[in-house]
Amino acid sequence: MRKIKTEIEQCLSALEKNGPTLTSHFMFPPEFIGFQGHFPQQKVLPGACQIQCVLTTIEKWFGRGVALHEIVLVKFVAPVLPDQEICCTVSECEDTNGEWICRARISRDENRVTEMKLRLSLKGQCGVPQS
Repeated sequence: MRKIKTEIEQCLSALEKNGPTLTSHFMFPPEFIGFQGHFPQQKVLPGACQIQCVLTTIEKWFGRGVALHEIVLVKFVAPVLPDQEICCTVSECEDTNGEWICRARISRDENRVTEMKLRLSLKGQCGVPQS
């Protein structure tokens, strides 16, 4: 999993914050390790990699690791294929006793690809950091 995480970080091309919303962009080349075996006839970005895009977005912005506690909700609407740029938007992070409940959306050309709600925390810190 560490190798996949490292490769996902390398596919991150932009990261910005607008108010309480984090936005990042990723593009995965055909040789990306996550495509291996998923699927042989048509490479599709696995859902676990899409979730890691959200975690990477949060980690890169705050400069510390994230612990995923629960996938509260995830809805996959469309596939992500090699060389397609995706936009990851993280918003509505609510602090609940030192953990966050965050909503995230992955889109391609402004069309919804995935929506999710994750329960997580920053490693080594309680609550939502102020920035």
